[in-house]
Amino acid sequence: MAPTNRNRQFFASTRGRIIILLRRSSRTVDELAEALYLTPTAVRAHLAALERDGLVQQHSERRGSRKPSAVYDLTQTAEEQFPKAYGQLLDQLLKVLQRRMPPEEVEKLLREVGRHIAAQWKLPPGELRVRLEAAAEVLNELGGLMEREAGENTFSIRGYRCPFAALVQAHPEVCRLAETLLSELVGVPVQEHCLRIGPVPCRFVAPM
Repeated sequence: MAPTNRNRQFFASTRGRIIILLRRSSRTVDELAEALYLTPTAVRAHLAALERDGLVQQHSERRGSRKPSAVYDLTQTAEEQFPKAYGQLLDQLLKVLQRRMPPEEVEKLLREVGRHIAAQWKLPPGELRVRLEAAAEVLNELGGLMEREAGENTFSIRGYRCPFAALVQAHPEVCRLAETLLSELVGVPVQEHCLRIGPVPCRFVAPM
């Protein structure tokens, strides 16, 4: 994924350069000031703003000849600002699999991946409605925007933003991964009814 213009502008700024330096290694105020040709007071002001935004944190203290110096590093939130190649990697992997395996084998493999992902989560026990709400939250934590809804004879999970949106149009079989993931999480067969187009592309239905 290529960096956006907004990201480029941020990383060219003083605060963005601080983020890049801290991504290389943890540093004290004086070390940052030296690298940026700024005064320690100016660096502290930038660090205070970055701390308020949840991008940097004081990691520890380093003993010096005079007094301990606070050591700063990045938070996970800051790390997420950097482009990731996961989407491109999975796209290429699926293309290779499709060249080497028949479609039913690719689908079988994706369903197995769904089961492995589901095994990493423990959902609270309870009636189907409760389990579906918890399963929707799992997809939200994976980057989606999903919510449970009730129909006349079914419960369903409606997706407004799919966590696999970067892949499903070129690789609709990825929806089988999500279908299996949800089925494993809620303990009943869930069927995908994904349009893969329009503003509300995803819907997973479970019988009441």
